[in-house]
Amino acid sequence: MIERIENTVAFITGGASGIGLGIAAALAHRGASVAVADIRADHLAQARDQAVRDGWEDRFLGLELDIADRQAFAEALKAAEARFGPLRILVNNAGVGIAGPVAEATFGDWDWGLSVNLGGVVNGLVCGLPLLRRHGLGGHIVITSSLGALMPPRPTRGIYATAKAGLIALAEHLRLDLQHSGIGVSVLLPGPTLSKIHESEQTRPAELRAGSRFVGNATDKAPAGITWQDPGIAGRMTVEAILADRLYIVTHGEYLDAVKARNAAIEEAVRQATDLREGMRG
Repeated sequence: MIERIENTVAFITGGASGIGLGIAAALAHRGASVAVADIRADHLAQARDQAVRDGWEDRFLGLELDIADRQAFAEALKAAEARFGPLRILVNNAGVGIAGPVAEATFGDWDWGLSVNLGGVVNGLVCGLPLLRRHGLGGHIVITSSLGALMPPRPTRGIYATAKAGLIALAEHLRLDLQHSGIGVSVLLPGPTLSKIHESEQTRPAELRAGSRFVGNATDKAPAGITWQDPGIAGRMTVEAILADRLYIVTHGEYLDAVKARNAAIEEAVRQATDLREGMRG
């Protein structure tokens, strides 16, 4: 487990903007060295500028990475350890805000949304977990999901929520499997956060755009009355959860009623199951 952040080494995907940069900055301010991986070179340059302004440029490494590329992922992790030493904190944060009518999704929509939002995390685990185990120092893994994965369905969020719901199950099972290993696991469930996720379509491969009704849909809308949160808050909450070894990290309590409504419907179906089954035997 991680008992102190100072002098640890962290690797953060999607770390050059939004929540990823918020986590990187929070870790750096507590004394960690951070390898920030991101698909966008312009965001990496901006992240470096922030590190220079805030005084942690000597503990910053920017790496251009498409997390769907497994070989590149392995090489980026190798570069991070070559620069800073043994990896202790792996933050699988990168994702894309794909939005559109799921009933009309193309293979390209599914391939892009799942290969990044779900497959990218799988790549991070398969490439990164052996490093955490190898050095035997203990560590922590953070997986960024979404509060939207716990709420009733919303228009245009079908592919996104499918992947993010999978990440919750992944984190829960990974934590169980690693419970005696000295490696903790947390799943971050953010609500609306000021980020650049609405620019995600700019990174979609051209071959996965043909015929898509998803292209051009913004994903930065939230219900009235919901606070758009600074990503630094999610970053600091994540650091505290790492130190406390908490499984769930939730940024917005405003969504409690929505989460309860979905859970209540599931619980009612479970309660009715016995009566329905008995009735079918008659």
